[in-house]
Amino acid sequence: MMLQKRDYKFWFCPGSVDLYGDEEIRIVTEHSRKIVDEMNQSGLVPYEIVLKPTLLTNENIRKTFNAANEDENCAGVIAWMHMFSPAKSWMLGLKDLRKPLLHLHTQFNEEIPYDTLDMGFININQSAHGDREFAYMLARMKKEHKIVVGHWKSERVQKKIGDWMITAIGLVESNHLRVARFADNMLNVADTEGDKVEAQLKFGWEVDTYTIVDAAEAVNAVSQSDINILTDEYYDKYGILLEGRDPQEFRRHVEEQARIEIGFERFLEEKKYQAVVTHFGQLGGLKQLPGLAMQRLMGKGYGFAAEGDWKTAAMLRIVKLMTVGVKDAKGTSFMEDYTYNLVPGKEGVLETHMLEICPSIAEGDINIRVNPLGLGNREDPARLVFTAKEGDAIASSLIDMGDHFRLVINDITCKKTERPMPNLPVATAFWTPKPDFLTGVEAWLMTGGAHHTVMTYDLTAEQLGDWGDAMGIEVVYIDENTTIRQLKKELKG
Repeated sequence: MMLQKRDYKFWFCPGSVDLYGDEEIRIVTEHSRKIVDEMNQSGLVPYEIVLKPTLLTNENIRKTFNAANEDENCAGVIAWMHMFSPAKSWMLGLKDLRKPLLHLHTQFNEEIPYDTLDMGFININQSAHGDREFAYMLARMKKEHKIVVGHWKSERVQKKIGDWMITAIGLVESNHLRVARFADNMLNVADTEGDKVEAQLKFGWEVDTYTIVDAAEAVNAVSQSDINILTDEYYDKYGILLEGRDPQEFRRHVEEQARIEIGFERFLEEKKYQAVVTHFGQLGGLKQLPGLAMQRLMGKGYGFAAEGDWKTAAMLRIVKLMTVGVKDAKGTSFMEDYTYNLVPGKEGVLETHMLEICPSIAEGDINIRVNPLGLGNREDPARLVFTAKEGDAIASSLIDMGDHFRLVINDITCKKTERPMPNLPVATAFWTPKPDFLTGVEAWLMTGGAHHTVMTYDLTAEQLGDWGDAMGIEVVYIDENTTIRQLKKELKG
């Protein structure tokens, strides 16, 4: 199930009023068409914007928004009040609207036409009036929405609209997300737990639990011919680090991961799941802990997390969907905090997991290693090993605070470790949190951020935070402006 950019579209809905005549409405429509055409040609918006007829009445506003709800390819609505548009006309439509909403506060002309300005021009070009009326109704209704302010031709405005489109994709796709859990959470671990009923109400996620027997049956049903084909693909695509092991014995371990990948993917496809969770303590009839197999599934776009952590698996899938088609994408992965480097000036967090880090974040060679793993009490699992790319990224954690969900988002800088780690047979990332190591770590602990995270180079904190805001959950940012004193006040508020 390779991720593919879906044919989503965004509806551009200009508002006006039938107060000045047909010619004025024609001008509004023509201005709107020019805005839409130029933004579509700008290269800054990742999805097509579709112009809808200028909305004038309660009836056509409501019909348009209900049509948006029913159109599977409509991922959101962009509203702009070119002329004065009485906000009461929008109430029922806004009440019905279930798609993401962006309020574009702009006007067609960039500069006041000082020499020719008259009342006719002002009557038509009064977004400063109409958008305030519209914004009041949004505020009065407590309708979740994004606001973008500025002239529509500016690169900043068009980029902000493009960024919001990516967030909107995450909102729409969240309603279709299904997570398959094989076994429960790791015993006595707290931060991977959560209320699955509330998550379905809040995010739309369906989280189902299966026994590992169900997975093992699917894995054991895979034919040797299919295993051979996929194993050959592995050997063609990745480097092979035998490290003194017998080549035939090594390949047998790799073949077992191919069996697991095919079996799990067929199970997920048949039952229509897009994310999966495993647990090293409950492996049943599996001969190895899924390692290379889960890395490959993440690379194809599936959500994944370990030890029963369904929240992180779901978030990984959402972020992967949001970043499909992002230009110059650097990758997204499940991640876990392991150990620190505390040398002054070289501080950072070594991030990895027992096996399962997504190869989308890899820089340089990706190799297959087969090494012992004490946890799970199974044969030595094959895994992909590599180091992560350098650059700015975000790490996020969705946690259940008992009475609400909290999304913690930390700006981070990924970098190379000072020296190689030849005895560590797993993929790794090394990062320093912002605003600095000590403040960033203290802030993360203060928020209750979990030890599992979703790390991505390809979203901004604002984009993911807008997703959280639209979902109606608490969003906490840890960034270059964070201070412990201010964060304490924020969390108490």
